[in-house]
Amino acid sequence: MDSLVSAEWLAQHLGEPDLVVVDASWHMPATGRNGREEYLAGHIPGARFLDIDALSDTANPAPHMLPAAAEFGQAMAELGIGRSDRIVVYDNSPLRTAARGWFMLRHFGAERVAILDGGLQCWKAQGRPVESGEPEARTARFDAAERAGEVLAKAKLMGGADAQIVDARSAARFEGGEADPRPGVAAGHIPGARNIPYATVYREDGRFKPASELERLFAEAGVDPQQPFIASCGSGVTANSLIFAAQLLGNRKARLYDGSWSEWGADPATPKALGPA
Repeated sequence: MDSLVSAEWLAQHLGEPDLVVVDASWHMPATGRNGREEYLAGHIPGARFLDIDALSDTANPAPHMLPAAAEFGQAMAELGIGRSDRIVVYDNSPLRTAARGWFMLRHFGAERVAILDGGLQCWKAQGRPVESGEPEARTARFDAAERAGEVLAKAKLMGGADAQIVDARSAARFEGGEADPRPGVAAGHIPGARNIPYATVYREDGRFKPASELERLFAEAGVDPQQPFIASCGSGVTANSLIFAAQLLGNRKARLYDGSWSEWGADPATPKALGPA
């Protein structure tokens, strides 16, 4: 299974015993949309809902930080998602949160994880079926273990980044011309960071842009997509779109700063920069 699959591919394989479909939709609170409610109203048949907000380190003041491995593994088993399954993640969100679900599942040990290109948007545009309510129970085991070296903490970055930092927020938020939506979080970006807004790696229909266009986006931002980099964003969600885009170009060395700007910008002790990169 490739890491990016089409709606046509999923339709052909849907229902196979080792294939699990996961809805990882999440929305900013200000939008008034609720991923779980929308999932219950209509989702790809058999899909299970991965709640990015609920499955997080709630003791951390930064939003939806990664949970402990044991907590993640138990939650996946309860959802009927096995570590050895073939897993296809999709979303129905303008934030393209399938990439966050993809990162979480892989980070905790799943080997065969793909993103549905275009998500529910493309699935429905092709007239494919959806169902409502909860899926049938499924027995699964997910012995979770974190992959070392994939996630960086703020303390590590404060000591000096060992790779280029790439910020996935909009240019207005990156440059500080637009206030952060979270109270108490300063405007601006981590000094030295480059900016590739996550939305730019997608086409209008939600599918990823072709490799040639992804390469151009990285180049225009002054980033070599073949070299290791640290991805950041507002709260560790949209940064995963850049990590996935880099993987499509053959780079598996990108890492995530999970706390991202919601953590960095809220700390008076961290340096902050304004203006373009």
